[in-house]
Amino acid sequence: MRALFVAGVAVFAAIAPAFAAVLAPNEIQATFFTGQPFTASTTSNTKFKMVFTADGKMTREPAAKSGAKSEGIWKLTKDGFCTTWKGSKANCYRVESAGENKWLVKKGTASVATWTK
Repeated sequence: MRALFVAGVAVFAAIAPAFAAVLAPNEIQATFFTGQPFTASTTSNTKFKMVFTADGKMTREPAAKSGAKSEGIWKLTKDGFCTTWKGSKANCYRVESAGENKWLVKKGTASVATWTK
C-alpha cells in the first residue's frame, strides 16, 4: 500500500506543473495592478521594476544597466491582460502561479517573464 501511495505522489509531482493555477483577470488586478512596485524578469534575466496603476497606466525601469525604461497602458481581458508600451503594439498575456510570491507571464504557451513580489 505504501508503494502505491509513493507512486501516486510521484505521478502527481510530475504532472502538477501542467495544472498551474491561472490567475483570473480580477486576481491579476488585485495582486499586481495596485500602484505598488514588483519585479519582472525576462527570459534572458533582465530585471525591471514594474508599476501598474489602477487608472490603466504602467511604467518599467531597468534594475541594472540593461533594459530600457518605458511607459504604457494596460487593460484586463477575459483571459488575462494586454499591455501597450509606448511605440509598440498591444500584446496580451495570462498569469500563472509558480510558487510562493512568483508568477509566470505567458503569451500563448510560452513564458515571457517571471513576476516576483
